[in-house]
Amino acid sequence: MKAVLFDLDGTLIDTAADFIRIIQGMCRDAGREVVDAALIRTQVSEGARAMVKLVYPELEVDDPLFLTHRQRFLDLYGAEIAVDTDLFMGMSPLLAELEQHNIPWGIVTNKPRGLSESLLAALNLTERCAVLVCPEDVSKTKPDPEPMYLAAQQLQLPAEQCIYVGDHPRDIDAGRNAQMYTILAAYGYLPLAHKDDLAAWQANCIVNTVTELQHVIQQKLTLNSAINT
Repeated sequence: MKAVLFDLDGTLIDTAADFIRIIQGMCRDAGREVVDAALIRTQVSEGARAMVKLVYPELEVDDPLFLTHRQRFLDLYGAEIAVDTDLFMGMSPLLAELEQHNIPWGIVTNKPRGLSESLLAALNLTERCAVLVCPEDVSKTKPDPEPMYLAAQQLQLPAEQCIYVGDHPRDIDAGRNAQMYTILAAYGYLPLAHKDDLAAWQANCIVNTVTELQHVIQQKLTLNSAINT
């Protein structure tokens, strides 16, 4: 293994607090019951439509009114993308350890490029991230392996020499389909429909904390020094 690739929301970066703030604010503005924070958290990896659907469950996703609400959500998020967002606790020393050993790390996400780039810039990660693959870069997104192959190609590595870490079944499917070593980040935003049987995801490894993730990555990359957390 010669590189580590991460899903973005719920795996590398803890973005839930900003989504919760925005969705609950939309509920209050519309005079609707405020959606529980824990439920919003489970929908983060499902994208903007799923989160806005929590506020307006009666609207079809192709309804012009729903699309208006979705655009408002995106505008609000884009304007304040990292108010309460940060790397998961323990992730900063992990990235520093990879960089110290000249192990490239990158991101393969279904988050739009504009938002992804803004988020990385806000957290001063742009120059550190070796590769960023977003939906606009491929014809098929995760769970298709195309974005995984593109990331490996940009790193000039065979896909099977990359580790992929994610918190959604499509992440694990995409990594497996590309013959990457897959790690299920069980500390992330696990979708309700799939959180009770993590073994069914068929990841190579399941970690419950970033500390566990550090240990697995150290073992797979045979790093010589431990990460101090």
